[in-house]
This record gives sequence, C-alpha cells and structure tokens, in this order.
Amino acid sequence: MTGTGKRSRAPGRAEAPHVDVLIAGAGISGIGSAYHLQQQCPGKTYAILEAKPTFGGTWETHKYPGVRSDSDLYTFGYRFKPWVGAPIASGAAILKYMGEVIDENEIGVHIHYGHRITACRWSSADNRWTVEAVRAPDGAVVVFTAGFLWMCQGYYDHEKPYIPDWPGVSDYRGRFVHAQLWDPAIDYAGKRILVIGSGATAATIVPAFAEKAAHVTMLQRSPTYFYCSENRNELADRLREIGIDEPTVHRVVRAQIMHDQDLMTRRCASEPDAVFEELKALIRAYSGDPDFPFEPHFTPKYRPWQQRLAFCPDGDIFKAATAGKLTVVTDTIDRFTEKGVLTAGGEEIEADIVVAATGFNLSVMGGIPFEVDGAPVDWSKTVTYRGMMMTGVPNLAWVMGYFRASWTLRVDMMGDFVCNLLNHMDDIGAKKVEVALRPEDADMAILPWIEEDNFNPGYLMRELDAMPRRGDKPEWRHNQDYWAEKDAFPRIDLRGAEFVYDGDPARDAVPSGTAVAA
Repeated sequence: MTGTGKRSRAPGRAEAPHVDVLIAGAGISGIGSAYHLQQQCPGKTYAILEAKPTFGGTWETHKYPGVRSDSDLYTFGYRFKPWVGAPIASGAAILKYMGEVIDENEIGVHIHYGHRITACRWSSADNRWTVEAVRAPDGAVVVFTAGFLWMCQGYYDHEKPYIPDWPGVSDYRGRFVHAQLWDPAIDYAGKRILVIGSGATAATIVPAFAEKAAHVTMLQRSPTYFYCSENRNELADRLREIGIDEPTVHRVVRAQIMHDQDLMTRRCASEPDAVFEELKALIRAYSGDPDFPFEPHFTPKYRPWQQRLAFCPDGDIFKAATAGKLTVVTDTIDRFTEKGVLTAGGEEIEADIVVAATGFNLSVMGGIPFEVDGAPVDWSKTVTYRGMMMTGVPNLAWVMGYFRASWTLRVDMMGDFVCNLLNHMDDIGAKKVEVALRPEDADMAILPWIEEDNFNPGYLMRELDAMPRRGDKPEWRHNQDYWAEKDAFPRIDLRGAEFVYDGDPARDAVPSGTAVAA
C-alpha cells in the first residue's frame, strides 16, 4: 500500500500483433532495412523496436560540439535517396535526411519508440521469435512475435562508453565528461579544455572546441592518421552546374568516391609509406605551414587504415594547431589531479573541462540475452556467415557495416540479401533457415572475428573474444571489403549447402559443382 492508501500497481504485460519481420533499432541501419523490406517484400508485415524516444541511433546519441559524419554522405547516404549537400555533414543534417526517408516512405507507423528489448527466444516448434521489450512510459513488458529477426541495433553500447580506469579521477575538481555523454547545455566558452584521445571523435570535437575555448589540449596515447580535403566534391558541383539531375549526380559521385576509396585502401596495404607522405603533404597544405612538424604527435605506429582514417574537412584541426589554439601532447596518464591530469612524463595539464574521447564499449547483439529452443546463445561459439548470419541461430540477420567504407553501403546490400532470402523461403514454402558449415568445411580453421593486422581499434580488440568466430573462406567471414562484396553478394546462391531450410540439409540444396541458372 502507498502512503495515500492506494494499492501500487506493478507494470503490466501486453502482447503485440505477430509480424513477419521484426527490426531492432531505428538508426541508419534499421530505417534503411525497413525501406528495402517495404520495396522488395511488399506483402510482409513488420515492426521496428527502438529503445530511444526517437529515431537516429548514433546521430541521436552523440551531441558533442561539431558532431559530424566521418564518411562522405554520397556513400553514407542510402543508394535510393540522393544526398544533396556537402560531403561531410553535421549530425543534425543526417537526422533531417533520415527523417525525410521515414516520412517519404511512411515508415514511422511501424516504429515503436521507447521499447527496450530484454530477451529474444527462438522456438523451432513454432518457427518464430518471441521478443520481450520494456516499454519506457509505463515499464510494461510488451511481447512481440516474429518469423524473422533483423538486428540493426549497431555494435556499441550507447549508454556506457569506454572510460579507462584512471587513478585519481575523483580528485579532479573540474568537469569530467565522456564525449558520448556530452550535454549540449555545457558552456565551454573561454574555458581550458583537455580532450583525451585522438580518433575520429577527437578529430571532430577538437576544432569545434577551439572556436570558443580559451585553449584546447589533445592528450593522446598514440597518434592517428588524418586525411585533409575540401568539404566539397568537385565532380558533384560540376555535374550540377551543367544541369544533371540529382539521382544521376548521386549515382555517378558514389561510383567515383568508391573507386577512389578502393584505390586508397589497396595502396594503404601495398605502399603505406607513400600514402603517409601524401597525407603529410595535404596537412602541410591545409595548415599553411610548409614545415609542419609531424614528430612525435602525428606519426602513428601502425600503417594507414589498420584503424579508421580520421577525415579532416578543410584541415580544421591543423589550422587550430598552427593558430595556437591547440596543443598536442603524446603521453600516457599517470593520474588525475585536482587541476587536471599528470602525464607519465611528469607534465601536469590543467583544464577546466576534461573530455574523454576514448571510444566505445563493444556490444554484441545489443547485450540482449538470446535463446534457441531453450538454450542460451553464446555468440563466441558461433561461426559467422559473411558477417551477417550465425551458425545455430535461425531466421536472424545482423547488420554489421564497414569500417573502411561507409556503413550504409552494407545496409543497402544486406537489404537485398535478406529480402531475397525471405522471398526465396516463400517460394519453397520454408519457415526456417539457418546457416551451417558444409562437409567441405569440416577441416576449416576457426579463427577470431577479424585479424588484428587487418583492423584493430581498441573497442574491437578489448572484446574480440565475445564476437562470433570466422573461418578462413570468404563466405565464413566479414572481410570488411565492400569492393569484393558488391560483386559477391548478388551471386550468393540461396540453394547452396550452407543454407539449411526447415532443418533439412537436402531441402532445396544444389549439389556442389552444379550449374545454377540465373
């Protein structure tokens, strides 16, 4: 009983109508996947569950000064909606673009905001997923059922960023905040700001801080590669000047950018020293300092593209450095002090605000507990099929994008794949599909999700053991190579032995070596 004499009511439980497809997340992946489902499987019913009160995902989470894309919007934008504007766009512009996609395609009626998924259970007896979600307004548990689960929730924890266990943080008397948790109400004008980190977030937030702060210091454990360029696309501008329509501009400029990115990626592996010299030449040009010093603060220990290459529109971070608004310190932290941070080298960096730009915590499948026929799913015991399906887990696809190319390129390609798969299941009358290793895979090496010398950011290395495993064949790994996958995905044979329908390996299977008609 409450103090007013009224009986307190426990949160209720409700059941939602069954849908053919349930999409987890209303971010860039979820909205794009919904579009493809509507277009390519118009008879399918679906719903989108989103924990936040609105759409946007990453672009709703991050509110720090200067938040912007670190991929060009001609390839980060969906293939079906032309991007009109500067290649590097603000978070607000990206949210506006996503909102237009939702409105233009009437996706909003399918989105259940404020629904946090807490459990996913597959039943082979019923051939369906049962998904429980806590509804934010009243705490009620809402039960959804679906034939297929499309996981578009991303790859990191949106609420708990990675903060190293630094000694003495409680001794610091200023304001400490992680960039991911930045409150736009914070007034930093005229303040001394220390940014800890040197990746894509730091590359974005530092020049924005430098516009108003008294001074900015960037403390990095190790340097990052930066790519400086104008925030415009010359080809797009020229095509518009001569009157080419926007869909054509979008298609042609996407092709140009993807060609250039492919070339850059290959050169980073084959001639990394030459690429670094070119990156340095761009920095010198944009900073206005022909003698810009690179040692020790701008000479990374790894080759380009083993971690994300930080895009620097118009060289803004280097202009801040040459203008005296930014100081870079390369060292580790000994401890926090009352006034700031003491480095291992003995330098005390005083600051009114310390901003940790130290990255994400990886979150495999959103940290949601999964079960298949009553048995808990341990993702590290599964093997991934092309980074999107996992052995032993039926009727589920996970959107995991690219790190060297725009994330959304894979959203579009996976949209084609999943819709083709769903339509194929309808054609053969199948209710269940899972991927399984074939007889010829019996002796295949089972390895970590990705090679450390391929891509090795801290958030991935810290939790690599929690990720699904990969094989040493192209179909049993996420190879992070858009340029290979754009040709391989359309050729995926849904009658191949790796696809098991309704638990029968022989159903709809085409024997190895059999020619398949297009």
